[in-house]
Amino acid sequence: MSKVKFYSGENVPLEMHKVRIIQKLDLVPIDRRLQAIKEAGNNTFLLKNRDIFLDMLTDSGVNAMSDQQLAAMMVADDSYAGSESFTRLENKIEEIFGMKYFLPVHQGRAAENIISKVYVTPGSYVPMNYHFTTTKAHIVLNGGTVEEYITEEGLKFNSDNPFKGNMDTAALQGLIDRVGASKIAYVRVETGTNLIGGQPHSLANLREVSGICKKNGLKLVFDASLLADNLHFIKTREDACKNKSIREITREISDLCDIIYFSARKLGCARGGGICSRTQDDYMKMRELVTLYEGFLTYGGMSVREIEAMTVGLDETMDENMINQGPQFIEFVVNELHKAGVPVITPAGGLGAHINAGAFVSHLPQTEYPAGALAAALYLVGGIRGMERGSISEQRDADGNETYANMELLRLAAPRRVFTLSQMKFVVDRIIWLYQNRELIGGLKFVEEPKMLRFFFGKLEGTTGWHEKLVAKFKADFGDSL
Repeated sequence: MSKVKFYSGENVPLEMHKVRIIQKLDLVPIDRRLQAIKEAGNNTFLLKNRDIFLDMLTDSGVNAMSDQQLAAMMVADDSYAGSESFTRLENKIEEIFGMKYFLPVHQGRAAENIISKVYVTPGSYVPMNYHFTTTKAHIVLNGGTVEEYITEEGLKFNSDNPFKGNMDTAALQGLIDRVGASKIAYVRVETGTNLIGGQPHSLANLREVSGICKKNGLKLVFDASLLADNLHFIKTREDACKNKSIREITREISDLCDIIYFSARKLGCARGGGICSRTQDDYMKMRELVTLYEGFLTYGGMSVREIEAMTVGLDETMDENMINQGPQFIEFVVNELHKAGVPVITPAGGLGAHINAGAFVSHLPQTEYPAGALAAALYLVGGIRGMERGSISEQRDADGNETYANMELLRLAAPRRVFTLSQMKFVVDRIIWLYQNRELIGGLKFVEEPKMLRFFFGKLEGTTGWHEKLVAKFKADFGDSL
């Protein structure tokens, strides 16, 4: 796909698939959208799908399956124990990652739960390039402390650095020297760092991290949920890897790690997950918890049909023309917004386009949750559901004080092979209009605030009557258009 050029000189992503099954969409009128966002407490997680036009909340469990995946689901072995479907998946895992031991789980956060329960102890540390919400919650629940060592470039909104997800290896070694290796539960690297714009790490950086772990006798745990996007970036941005195949890069990554876990809702485009381990010792430590929390060892809380789909999906992830679809659509959106002056995270990363909400609504202080307000406003004017990735996604400290995010982002996920280019152009159009009318967007305040993972089901209300003012301006500019 990247080698295809248009005679016109236009640079747009070209879909390397054809649409054979469709799902009808509906764009409800803006008055209904106003009612819907208030019913949802300005939390896009609580919107009902019937009120959404383009669902860009996440890429988790909503990627399009291929015809081969759907066909594979029809030959699933329903056995509770010893299923042939699991054997096929287990063999595929060993083929791709070179790891002999595999434990199935129903999704990524289940893997985090099990790994944390086995390895995190009170007073221990888990250094990582950057945290993810559920990852941090599991570590803290088990008495551990998360230490984030993203490089300085990682927290810059705009940069030319192609690998803003790299870990600061000097800081990692500094922690080891300061607290001792015995106090470190494991080192975690997240591929395609979710909360800072889907930014990738390089293979070279992972090799450095792995070397430090081996020198100090530490376990390297790798969250591979967003591996597909990161593989694309390593292949296209890292000079030493440009002539390597996706399979070769994947195996090199795997050979550097002790444990790999993933959500197949992202990696493999199926609903499930798994934990791969290099040693039987690690496998045995986690095995009983899989049976306790997830299900038997040959299904792990998943439908065997999803297991068959995952097997095919992981194999398809090794296809460069499959994994480049998401990043190239995201790059198109980011470039179009950037040209219009909309503040976005650059360079474009994986998972989705990320808008710098702090700069977009710079008149709003972090105390009024700018990323959440922008998410509500974008739904209101376009029926587009994005996800707040800012301070609402954090949680208060033990004393009840607010913890403010390093970045206030609105994430617009691009589920793989789901949206068309015209739909992406609609998204760009509505965001540009909203940016030109950004002064109408007001802040939010909590009216229902859970103690943990509040971004999932907390409710907020506007600090002023800004929703109605934004609707009035939309009607003035668009008339009876939806």
